[in-house]
Parts: sequence; structure tokens; C-alpha cells
Amino acid sequence: MKVAVIGAGSFGTALALILNRNGVPLCLWGHDPLQAEKIRTTRENAKYLPEFPIPPEIEVTSDLNQALSRSDIGLLVVPSHAFKQILSQMAQSAGASSLKGLISATKGIERDTGRRMSELMSATFPGLPVAALSGPTLAVELAKGVPTAVVVASPDQAFAELCQKLFACSRFRTYWSTDIVGVELGGALKNVIALASGICDGLGFGDNSKAALMTRGLAEICRLATACGAQRDTLTGLSGMGDLIVTCMSQKSRNRSLGERIGKGETLEAILKEMTMVAEGVKTSESASLLAVEKRIETPIILSVYNILYKGQNVVESMGALLSRDMKNE
Repeated sequence: MKVAVIGAGSFGTALALILNRNGVPLCLWGHDPLQAEKIRTTRENAKYLPEFPIPPEIEVTSDLNQALSRSDIGLLVVPSHAFKQILSQMAQSAGASSLKGLISATKGIERDTGRRMSELMSATFPGLPVAALSGPTLAVELAKGVPTAVVVASPDQAFAELCQKLFACSRFRTYWSTDIVGVELGGALKNVIALASGICDGLGFGDNSKAALMTRGLAEICRLATACGAQRDTLTGLSGMGDLIVTCMSQKSRNRSLGERIGKGETLEAILKEMTMVAEGVKTSESASLLAVEKRIETPIILSVYNILYKGQNVVESMGALLSRDMKNE
């Protein structure tokens, strides 16, 4: 089966490399014609994933119709704020007529509606099976072939198992699930907790602090996601706890790194101006806070991150407020 990888950032490029190693024919699409042409001619994504050769078997293009033409699966790896727009462009492309399913590897929530990426895919391409891929997946490590494990979820079990076979290899162990709600929300919400983890690092807090924050953060993820229909076991698995651990702990994590800079006193505006890659947790902190209000779920860590980023709340006062909340049972 041919796959159209929609999104030539670091994660999209890393997933393209994995599929290529599995012998899957594919086309890598990037929205910037100059960037796509540079990748095609130099066979390297120097901007987002340098020093990893792009094999000649991987087509590279900025022409969406060309990318989708004769492709069986569309794998979307684009920022959540651009997801709906890209889907709309895909729907208008004649090449999309060959698609037999869609996979999202985007870890975010639509800001205004609180919809997950799979819901956006189903709304744009009704009738097509959809899936979500998530787990501890730092792009650089994927490109290096460092072993990890992920989960791919779809309400259509047959499609989930098909996607599993596309990605599974000795260094990329792939599980399947039908709990797409849990897989998507686990992957999206952990980015907000990773921002809080980074803020702790920036403030000079220790490992005890981070362990406590991650544990209580996971509790918030579980409360909010299960209120949306997720299964609790999913959130203690690869797309929940697994992704949470690596994103909160790794020096390679862009969400944790952004949070650290916030904790050291830098402004969000200044940090975002310097970043070439997207830290999904920034926008997700807002959409998750709105979703928590809608579902009447208590999420103090997520709300604190939102207030720090968007309301100008002092980070020290915010952390103090979390610690001084009313005593309760765990």
C-alpha cells in the first residue's frame, strides 16, 4: 500500500523513514515549495531533522495532488491548528479519490470546538476509516532507529490492525487499540503537563517535584479523557503514561524545553518567535482548559499552565497555589 505522509516536519520525516525501512512506498508532502524542493534535491531535511539521509525511494513534493495520487493511506503529521485547513485542501484534490483510510499522528485538540483530529478527519472524509498513532516518539530517536513502542487506534479494528502492520518492525513495536479517544487525548494532554514539568525545571525544582507533578498530571489526564469517553487503561499505557514520561523528562522535548524557558522568566512571545517547530502544548493548554470547563472536570495543573501562558500569571505564585490547595484524599 502506498502512503502519503502529509507534513514534512521532524515527526513526519521520521515516520516516513520508518515506513521506508518497512518497504512501504510513500510520498512525503511539505507545504513550503522551497523547503520541499530542498529536501528532494539534497535528500536531507536540514531544517527539521538534519543529518538523516532521505532515501531516493521516498518521493518528496509540495504538490498535494501529486502526494495523494494513487495513495491508499493518508498519514497526517501537521500542527493541530492547521489540521482542518489541510484536510479541506485534501478533500478538494482529485488525488484523494484513491484514499482508503486516514491516520493522524498529530497530538492536539482543535481550539474552538474541542474536537480531536480523528473527528475532523471523519467530518471531512465521511465513510473512510480513521486511526490515530501515538506513544513515546521523539523524532530524532525514531530517525536513529532507537527502539520504542507505540499504539495505533481506530474504532474499526480491521483498519487498526492494517495500520499496525504498516508500521511494525523490530525497533518500532506497534500495538493496536479501538480506543481512539484515549489514544488521542493521552497524546494531546501530556504536552500540557510537559510544559508544567519544564516550568518546574526552570524554577530549579528537583526530581521529587517533577515526579509528583507528573503523577498528579496523569490523574488529570485520566479524569478529563475518561469524561470524554476514553478507557482508563489506555491512559496508563503507551499513549498516556509512556508519552507523558518521555515528554516531561527528555531534553529533546520541545514542550518541556519551552516550559523551562518560561520558568526561567522568558516570555512566551519571545520564545515562539525563535522556535522553528511547534510546541503543541501551548495551544492545547487553552483547548484543554475549555474542554475541562465544558465537562466540569477539575484540572488544576492544566489550568495553571493556561493561566501562565495566556493570562500572565506569575509562575512562582501559580506553583504555590497548586501546593496550597485544600487537603483531600488521593
